Amino acid sequence: MKPFYKPIFIFFITTTLVIGQSSKAVSIEQFGAIGDGKTLNTKSIQKAIDKAASLKNGKVIFPKGNFLSGTIELKSGVEVHFEEDAVLLGTVDPYQYRKLSGNKALLIADNVSSFSITGKGTIDGQGRELALALDSLHHTKAFIDPNYNYKRMRPHEFHRVEIINFTRCKDVKVSGVTIQHGSSWVQTYEQCENLEIDNITVNSTDYWNNDGMDIVDCTNVRITNSFVNAADDGICLKSHSPDHINDQVLIAKCKVRSSASAIKFGTASHGGFTNVVVKNIEVYDTFRSAIAIESVDGGVIENVLVSDINAVNTGNPIFIRLGHRSGEKPGSIKNITLKNITVQVPFSRPDIDYDLRGPEVNFFHNPFPSSIVGIPGHEIENVTLENITVTYPGRASKGMAYVPLSRLQQVPEKKESYPEFSMFGELPAWGMYVRHAKGVTFKNINFKLEDVDFRPAFVFDNARNISLEGIHLPENKTQQIYLNNTETIAIDTDLKHSKQMDKYYIN
Repeated sequence: MKPFYKPIFIFFITTTLVIGQSSKAVSIEQFGAIGDGKTLNTKSIQKAIDKAASLKNGKVIFPKGNFLSGTIELKSGVEVHFEEDAVLLGTVDPYQYRKLSGNKALLIADNVSSFSITGKGTIDGQGRELALALDSLHHTKAFIDPNYNYKRMRPHEFHRVEIINFTRCKDVKVSGVTIQHGSSWVQTYEQCENLEIDNITVNSTDYWNNDGMDIVDCTNVRITNSFVNAADDGICLKSHSPDHINDQVLIAKCKVRSSASAIKFGTASHGGFTNVVVKNIEVYDTFRSAIAIESVDGGVIENVLVSDINAVNTGNPIFIRLGHRSGEKPGSIKNITLKNITVQVPFSRPDIDYDLRGPEVNFFHNPFPSSIVGIPGHEIENVTLENITVTYPGRASKGMAYVPLSRLQQVPEKKESYPEFSMFGELPAWGMYVRHAKGVTFKNINFKLEDVDFRPAFVFDNARNISLEGIHLPENKTQQIYLNNTETIAIDTDLKHSKQMDKYYIN
């Protein structure tokens, strides 16, 4: 069965953000800012922004220097421009930060329109020093974090400071700058409309929860030509409100390194994600999934196209999960197309060179396959995987962890659990595991092994309307495809009678 697909996303060709051209420019130095990296310039910078806002389409210039500051509030019609070697340096004094409707951040905006951040300079949050300052305040009782994580001994992410937090804004552009060293999520854009992020660099591996960028319930979004190196998810779509969704999103021509997942839908997934295109993405040294598509809070994920992805040294290729962690009822995932994807999965953990690495999987396991997994009574629908090449490490051992095909019920449902490619424990396939799904089409799939693996390449459990065409697998002494409680499977003639596929088991 081919998934329903319609030509959406045309708006990206014609839609442009209209950011007003600056008619007058002011330098922050005109208002007393000193770029010595020691003087606190919050008031001076804010005066410059307020002045530019009064000029209508004003421009605020950050010249060369290190300008220390607390929270700065951006205003409508203002371009904040960083000249080369200009640095906005976030202070490590936690008391110098505030919030509007979102979390505390160095740069904040709420209900602001037609503004931009441009240039070749740097926005530096000094994240580790700031997070440790917050940690010390908590332990000395000077600042109590009621959600302090004593298990991991760190302040809760919501009590740390983001670098950018824009909420309910319209016609926003961020381009050219480097954003680095966050103490929490690096940048959050929530319920924004007409958002363009282009040609930026994100380097944030200093502390935990350092998502490179979080797009939350936004419409008409373009993220292009950017590099993200993050100690958590790289580019992450989230949905915090059941009354809002991410809609009409393009992520293209980006390079991502992550100690979590590179491109992720979720985990927060209350409203949903519709009409999303992800294409021309390079991924490397990434611990979890190259592509993770997750709805666990009642959200809808529909009409998603992921194409032209090249991932090397990445822990997991594709993870698609429908669960029910929260929300009145489970959400849905349907009409998903993934094509032209190449992934190389190593045997050892791929983020070993990170200073802060993703948490170890806390059980013995063999290499994990890709997976498409719903829950009983709620299937993932209409997924097409085409032109997919994955090289897996093999080296699986029955002595490490063993789920025989006769005990597939041993794989837990975990419908209320946090979604992650390793969430089910040991899986009985080395290439692709599919459960509670219908209308899944595999076309021109090339799964390779660098060493032997005792498990079959494909396991389908409680699945319907499965189509396999042009499947290329290594020679294997065990069965290659295993079907359990699976209805209506179409296997093309060449596959059915090929030497490498003369065994496929139906239970």
